[in-house]
Amino acid sequence: MSEVDAFLAARQFLLDHGEDYDTAYRGFRRPRLERFNWALDWFDRYAENNEHPALVIANTDGGTTEIGFHELSRRSSQAANYFSGLGVRRGDPVLLMLDNVPALWESLLGLMKLGAIVVPTTTLMNAEGIAFRVEAAGVRHLLVASEFTSRCEGLPGVTARVSVGEPVSGWRRWDEVYAAPPRYVPSTATAADDPFLYYFTSGTTSRPKLVVHTHTSYPVGHLSTLYWIGLREGDRHLNISSPGWAKHAWSSVFAPWNAGATVLALNTGRFDAAATLERIVALEATTLCAPPTVWRLFIQQDLAAYRVSLRELVSAGEPLNPEVIARVEQGWGLTIRDGYGQTETTAQIGNPPGREVKPGAMGMPLPGYRPTLLGTADGEAGEGELGLLLEPPPLGLMQGYQGDPERTAQAMAGGVYRTGDVVRRDAEGVYWYVGRADDVFKSSDYRISPFELESALIECECVAEAAVVPAPDPLRLSVPKAYVALRAGYSPDAATARLIFEFSRRRLAPYQRIRRLEFFELPKTISGKIRRVDLRRHAESGSAQEYREEKLL
Repeated sequence: MSEVDAFLAARQFLLDHGEDYDTAYRGFRRPRLERFNWALDWFDRYAENNEHPALVIANTDGGTTEIGFHELSRRSSQAANYFSGLGVRRGDPVLLMLDNVPALWESLLGLMKLGAIVVPTTTLMNAEGIAFRVEAAGVRHLLVASEFTSRCEGLPGVTARVSVGEPVSGWRRWDEVYAAPPRYVPSTATAADDPFLYYFTSGTTSRPKLVVHTHTSYPVGHLSTLYWIGLREGDRHLNISSPGWAKHAWSSVFAPWNAGATVLALNTGRFDAAATLERIVALEATTLCAPPTVWRLFIQQDLAAYRVSLRELVSAGEPLNPEVIARVEQGWGLTIRDGYGQTETTAQIGNPPGREVKPGAMGMPLPGYRPTLLGTADGEAGEGELGLLLEPPPLGLMQGYQGDPERTAQAMAGGVYRTGDVVRRDAEGVYWYVGRADDVFKSSDYRISPFELESALIECECVAEAAVVPAPDPLRLSVPKAYVALRAGYSPDAATARLIFEFSRRRLAPYQRIRRLEFFELPKTISGKIRRVDLRRHAESGSAQEYREEKLL
């Protein structure tokens, strides 16, 4: 069996057993690949004479841009030839800083064909962050939306600059790509373990790390994500995620195109829940992935009023609260299936299609992954840091941290990749998120899971979002303090604080109760994750703005 055939067989096996978890998990065999270029060996092959839409983008003017598989294959080959003509070589890091425009997908596939390394970067990144990424990743070439090129001045070592959009002095124009030859012939074969993607982690607790993914780990590794989402050939999959982050590659590139589905994308400016729901209807999306923040905004709308074509709903990025799942079920009669992964991996654990969801659970191990709980016996119920067994290494696991062999060795020590997340495994083998190892804390010698308390708090009628961290206490060492963002119509005052404290008393065990409370705009990374490290520092410093349970009740 050829290497391409091995990939095709693994793909088809998961498509054939989409709702038979036991067979899919136990029977999946990772394809053994030594020479493989997903864009050339899979995408171009699938796209040959295939006019089915590969990409549909909803634009701010209310219209859509649609590109078929065959056309996108041709354009990406033009991109590969164009970049080659600019001096981009195999192994050269190229920074991409684009919104959801066709050039994003055309360049990603083109650079993949060429063997260059793509460094995706969010358009929210400031000049300082760009400079840090250029230096850390050794970037030599830039592809940037015209409106953001001013942030990229004075960067040392950059030899090629291309802008997408209006002409910019000193920058080449992306439109030149479409004059390049439409057929690309590689000079050498691509090794499956050649680096392809450099991703910076979101930096919730420390300076971002530079994660290296290969031509196998993300393109092929996202077979697990295909399975978790429940994608089928011909689906129309919408992923609400900004370019520049790993989740965009998960569900706006590799998982849907591994299945032969159409990628739907939004290039509609500032997020608006009602307008986005209208576009989900208009685009006839059949499958939808969105982070918890978006789901929490969706449930503030009358979901039943939107006549969607959806079959599968999934969520990833942060744990999904049970209350959100229940509210969506009420509106659409569909269950959101939570999933778990990291920038360093593809989808590791998830609630698979066809199985009953335990609200709030991460789910089951996905095909190609063998999780373990450090400090517990394999298969037994318990709690501990989640690890991934490395013999053999999971298909979707990173190659390592670029330029940091010591941190890579620490993460992979003892034949286990350590995720840094504490989870619980129940007697049925279902996994539940407890928190980052750094976030779990003790109060009066009881272990406190911030996620568990946050999940309870958002069931309170006035709470839109909440984050819980330890606050110093002379008697209990620390007590749970909640930082709360309110729903519309509620005031950040003592009466509202009393309402939340009363809810906490009814809903939580005595040792879990919220003892301190502050109304606060939650600090987040530019990928949307809450920076609890900032909240912990704030709680430790004390605040005149906080409310205390003992003073209000």
